[in-house]
Amino acid sequence: MLAIVKLQLSLEDFAQAISSLNSEEKRQLQDIIEQQIFEAEEAAYEDDAQTQAQMQAVCAEYAAGESMTMDEYFANRSNRAS
Repeated sequence: MLAIVKLQLSLEDFAQAISSLNSEEKRQLQDIIEQQIFEAEEAAYEDDAQTQAQMQAVCAEYAAGESMTMDEYFANRSNRAS
């Protein structure tokens, strides 16, 4: 059974705890932190009003036939070369 413990540490204490880890454990911690940063940035990006407006504009262009998918682009490009 996996136990979850929540601690509140100062950044200095946390840095000291990290220094006691071996290289593999530090890499695992780095992977965890990078994944969490990615998820937080992605969530912020998706919630951004400007991003949502741009995505709606692109969807409208695609629906109106003013743009194409990458697959369609490459297919058209291949057909022209033949």
